Amino acid sequence: MFIIAGLGNPTLQYEGTRHNVGFDVIDTIADKYNISVDYRKNRAYVGKGVIAGQKVLLAKPQTYMNLSGESIRALVDYYKVDQETELLVIYDDVSLGAGQLRIRKKGSAGGHNGIKSIISCLGTDIFPRIKVGVGEKPKRYDLADYVLGHFSKEEREMMEEGYGHAAEAVEMIAAGDIDGAMNEYNRKVKPKEG
Repeated sequence: MFIIAGLGNPTLQYEGTRHNVGFDVIDTIADKYNISVDYRKNRAYVGKGVIAGQKVLLAKPQTYMNLSGESIRALVDYYKVDQETELLVIYDDVSLGAGQLRIRKKGSAGGHNGIKSIISCLGTDIFPRIKVGVGEKPKRYDLADYVLGHFSKEEREMMEEGYGHAAEAVEMIAAGDIDGAMNEYNRKVKPKEG
């Protein structure tokens, strides 16, 4: 079993915000593989399916971002997965351009409260993750306001493309090729010529 968890905030008011791209990627994967993510377990919406021959559990923690680790820890314990090799966390990153991906096998929270919570609850920062760029915060913007804001029309198009790439990367990682996924998707995306 491989747990693929996308981070976000529950309730309609956060839908489509920068901070909820983890949920949006899970929705993209769920659509692609026909997995219903509508069962409640361990304070998350979950759905079981198969990706690249691997049994997976898609998860959208419902604890609010700052407590994501509580739900993820409960899922890791319940399904007895190895968090270093069978857990994949997908979340937003303000240091990457809209729709860009950065795949890592481990790392610090980098100021992301959801990841801080997961590292604290798991007691390690060694777990694979896919960071999805939401564009850099403009100067003089409050970070919380920025990540809880919505995308422009152009950004939305780049994000949709990024979600598709993230779903492809998830397939490679589920098949055991995280290095291949890093080589393929950790490249800088060139802005489209206008």
